[in-house]
Amino acid sequence: MGMFVLKRILAFSAALALLWMTSSVALAGYITVTDMADRSVTIDLPVKRIVCAGPGALRLIAYMNQTEKVVGVEEIERDPTGRPYAYAHPEFKSLPTIGPGGPAYIDRGPDPEATLACKPDLLFVTYMQSQNAKKLQNKLGVPVVVLSYGDLATFDETVFDSFRLIGRIMECNDGRADALVKFFTQMKKDLFERTAVSEHRQKVYVGGIGHKGSHSIDSTLRSYPPFEFLGVKSVVEGLKGDHIFIDREKLLEWDPDVIFIDGGGRHLIQADIEKNPHFYEHLSAFKQGRVYLTLPYNHYTTNLGTCFANAYYVGTVLYPEAFKDIDPEKKANDIYKFLLGKSVYDDMKRSFGGYGPWLPMH
Repeated sequence: MGMFVLKRILAFSAALALLWMTSSVALAGYITVTDMADRSVTIDLPVKRIVCAGPGALRLIAYMNQTEKVVGVEEIERDPTGRPYAYAHPEFKSLPTIGPGGPAYIDRGPDPEATLACKPDLLFVTYMQSQNAKKLQNKLGVPVVVLSYGDLATFDETVFDSFRLIGRIMECNDGRADALVKFFTQMKKDLFERTAVSEHRQKVYVGGIGHKGSHSIDSTLRSYPPFEFLGVKSVVEGLKGDHIFIDREKLLEWDPDVIFIDGGGRHLIQADIEKNPHFYEHLSAFKQGRVYLTLPYNHYTTNLGTCFANAYYVGTVLYPEAFKDIDPEKKANDIYKFLLGKSVYDDMKRSFGGYGPWLPMH
C-alpha cells in the first residue's frame, strides 16, 4: 500500500513539474524566429504595435490582414497612387510618419526618433542587409524583422516564406498565410494551363516600365512576370540584364505585332508621340491599333495583385479563346478583394487609364 501511495505521489509530482515547465514557456511570452536576412530575432508576444519600412513591407502586412496593428508609416505611403493596398487603407494617411521612405532608405532605415515615438513592439523591414538590420535593432532597442519578395521586379516564391513568418510572429491562427500561398499558386497554375495548349506566334513588347521613376517607350523588362506566367516571350528576351533601356532603332527593327504600355509611363509616351510622331508611325502595332494599356505593378516593389491581374488581361489580348470567360476588370477586382478586402480597380483605372486598347495617335 505504501509503495502504491509513493508511486502516486511521484506521478503527481512529475505531472506538476511538466505543467510548471509548460506554463513557464507560455508565461515567458516570446518567440525566436529566423528572418529573411537569416538573422535570429527574439520577439516578445503578443505583438500589438508595428511599423513597416522599405519597399513593399506595408503591402505584405496588408495582405496578411494585420493593418489594424500598424501605428506608423513612411511618408511615401501617404500617397496611394499606384498601390492598391494604400487605396484600400486610406487610414494610412492619418498615421504618424517614421521617415521619408523610398528605395534610397532601404539600408539606412526609418528615422529612429520618429519610429520610437510610435512606441512599436516590432519593426518589419524589406531588403535590408543583415548587418544594417542588426545596427538598426541595437539603435532602436526594438526587434527588427527583415522580410523579402525575392528578386526585385519578379514574382519569387520567397514571398511565401515572408507570409509564413509574419503569420508566426503576429500569431495569425486563421490560416491566412496558407490561404495566400494557395491563392497565388492556383492563379499561376490556371494561367499556365490556359496557355499550355494554345499557340501564340505574335511578336510582343512591353514599354513604359517604371524603374526608380516613370519612363517612356524604351523602358522594358527582359522578364516581364505577366508574360512569364503565360509562357509569352518578349522581343527583348535575348538581351542581357533585367530592366533594360533599349535602342529605339531596335524597336523599329523588331516591329512588334502587339505592344503593351505600362500605365505609369503612358503620359511620357504620349508626350513623345507628339514630339516624334514619325517614329511611332513606323511601328505596326501603333498603325494597326494593337497597343494596350496595363496597370503599373512595380510601385514600391512588386504589387503582386496587379501583376496577376495584368497577366489575365494580357491573356485576353493574346489568347482570346483561352480567356474568353475572363472579364479583366472583374478579375482584377476579385484579386484585390481577396488580397485587400476591397475592390480597388477603379482607383487604379482613374490614375492609369485601366485595361483596354490605347489609341494615342487617332
